[in-house]
Amino acid sequence: MRQERKERRYFRDARSGRSGARPAPRPGERTTGRAGMIAAQVLVLSLLAVLTVRLWYLQVPLGDHYAELAASNRTQDLIVPATRGLIVDAAGRPMVGNRVELVVSADFHALREREDGGAEVLARVAEVVGEPLEELQKRMRLCGPDVSRPCWPGSPYQPVTLAEGVEPQEALQILERREDFPGISAQQLAVRDYPLETGAAQVLGYLQPVTQEELEAREELRAQFSGVDQVGRDGLEAVYDDRLRGTAGVRTLAVNNRGQVTGVVREKAPEPGMHLVTHMDARVQEITEKALAAGIERARSSGKPTEAGAAVVLDVRNGGVVAMASLPSYDPSVWNGGIDQETFDELLSEKAGNPLTSRVTQGQYPPASTFKVSSLAAGVAGGADLEGTYACPSSISVGNRSFENYEGTTHGSLSLHRAIVVSCNTVFYQLAYDQWKADGGSAPTGETADVFRKTAEGFGFGEPTGIDLPHEAAGRIPSRDWKKELWDATKEESCKRAEEGYPDVDDPQRASYLRSVAEENCTDGYRWRAGDAVNFSIGQGDVLVTPLQLARAYAAIANGGTLWQPRVGKALVSPDGEQVQRIEPEKAGELQIPGEVLSYLQSALTEVPKSGTAAGAFNGFPQDEVSIAGKTGSASALGSESSAWFASYAPADDPRLAVVVLVPKGGTGGETAAPIAREIYDGIYGFTKEEDGAAEAEEGEEKEEPEERGPVEPALPGGEPRSELPKVRPDGSFDHPGADA
Repeated sequence: MRQERKERRYFRDARSGRSGARPAPRPGERTTGRAGMIAAQVLVLSLLAVLTVRLWYLQVPLGDHYAELAASNRTQDLIVPATRGLIVDAAGRPMVGNRVELVVSADFHALREREDGGAEVLARVAEVVGEPLEELQKRMRLCGPDVSRPCWPGSPYQPVTLAEGVEPQEALQILERREDFPGISAQQLAVRDYPLETGAAQVLGYLQPVTQEELEAREELRAQFSGVDQVGRDGLEAVYDDRLRGTAGVRTLAVNNRGQVTGVVREKAPEPGMHLVTHMDARVQEITEKALAAGIERARSSGKPTEAGAAVVLDVRNGGVVAMASLPSYDPSVWNGGIDQETFDELLSEKAGNPLTSRVTQGQYPPASTFKVSSLAAGVAGGADLEGTYACPSSISVGNRSFENYEGTTHGSLSLHRAIVVSCNTVFYQLAYDQWKADGGSAPTGETADVFRKTAEGFGFGEPTGIDLPHEAAGRIPSRDWKKELWDATKEESCKRAEEGYPDVDDPQRASYLRSVAEENCTDGYRWRAGDAVNFSIGQGDVLVTPLQLARAYAAIANGGTLWQPRVGKALVSPDGEQVQRIEPEKAGELQIPGEVLSYLQSALTEVPKSGTAAGAFNGFPQDEVSIAGKTGSASALGSESSAWFASYAPADDPRLAVVVLVPKGGTGGETAAPIAREIYDGIYGFTKEEDGAAEAEEGEEKEEPEERGPVEPALPGGEPRSELPKVRPDGSFDHPGADA
């Protein structure tokens, strides 16, 4: 009994926990062994280790990152624009520089925190700088989708520009009376400067503010622009914008919870842009523009309706652009600070003559007889005898039309050499007509040789030259396929005009002619007719070229057959002169004509200024020292004055420079364009033109003797374009002729 009571007490105590005895497991119950306890401890320790490592990772390797994120809540990054690089000529003379301008600016937050929103301060500023108060208030607005200009496109943490080009005495009033102008400052700002004024404006280009659309479209711009910076919009400024611009810096400002700047956290200085050295020569550019302007004025004084012109000078050995002039021109400084609507409309007006357009690279005109160099080569390729004799009648009949020489002149029998010298149209008409018939006429049955078209394309016509300038035109070399495409696009209009005529044309004769053309085009305008072929041969009809394309073609004739991609840029140079990146010349192709034909052309072109159609313009020019090779052209148009061309190169025996001049509606090439080219060569080589007799005197006055002119310093000694790059001085300027004057 006693033993039974002990056992019952033992089990009762075990159940109540009053004994260290371990209770017996119930049937089916799992027990946690020693291994389970160890596993639990390992799991806990592992979790603690992971947490410790994670905390270390966040605080040490990523510490700076999260510090920056935290700091970004109280800092603002400002883009600090870099100083834009210069654009200089081959000698280092500045063509586009930087000048300092006084600007009055406002602290956006300082003015906004004033009780009146800064109205009183702005009124004082308006009185000092002479601007309407309403205008300054508009400029203080932040630009946005619902805010039109004028407004502030930059950051509110940057000084807001109120007035540019401020006079020093006006700026001093603000600086000396700080208490009257809280939040207002006057500072210097670099703006583009144009030493040539209107010279080479279309080549150099201009700057305009970066747009919001550009910032959104280009990720790299958002890291480089503050919204008030400018980018190149045309010319070299646009093509080389990324190199001229440099690399912007970043200034990080500390800002309190009221938006006030309390200091500078850090700053990364901007890197100035590279300088662009060009193939151009500022003196040759000036000579070219003066000669072109004088030639246009002479043509106008003789009754020609011209108002524009173009001229280009190329280095025949590498395609470098030595000068490029297009008139009328404009002053690129009008874009500084933003252009007003009135000035912008004037630049685009017909009255101003479209000065934004470069007639050298964008103007497309019939090349007239300057195109005969291509047609001579094409005629020989089609089977004509290079050494043969050809008839030069006053006109030839093709179909039901008569195609005439200029002013109906006749030269009897002559060689192809002489046909170039005297510019006989009928010889080239016949060459083209014969080839047109050999190709099957207007209804060929198989593949055509089409040598006139192919030869012209081989001279580089009909496609852009690849010059480092924007918006270059391609010109046009018409063909059978092109004629068919044109007919498909215009058939409906042609048939409508054939039925209705041209009641809107005042001249009955012209209206009748246009209607007959419309009738012809309506029925079978897709055909390549004999008239198309013969007009093609003398650079008329539907043939269009740019002055630059023509200059490159003549440069290729001069240099032995190489077509270069014209280049304005020559090298990019760092501000300290240590880094130089050459812009190497690039070959675009070779003239696909035999060497004997090329030599034949060179010989004929050399004779044109001596005894041909340009002899009058080069009368007295020292061709024994520098011989000129060239060709005149007079592009006629229905109801309009002819356009004058002269395409040339020199010296003929050792060519270095090609010069092409165009004066639309200026008359003939011999009377208008060739004299302009003569003046350009005079300036390049330092020749003086002798006056023809005494100057004309007014009635009742004595005639004055012509003024004696001494030797002129050549713009390019020996006619040699500069090959070496200009040196950068320690102060960052270029060492160039006249730099110390």
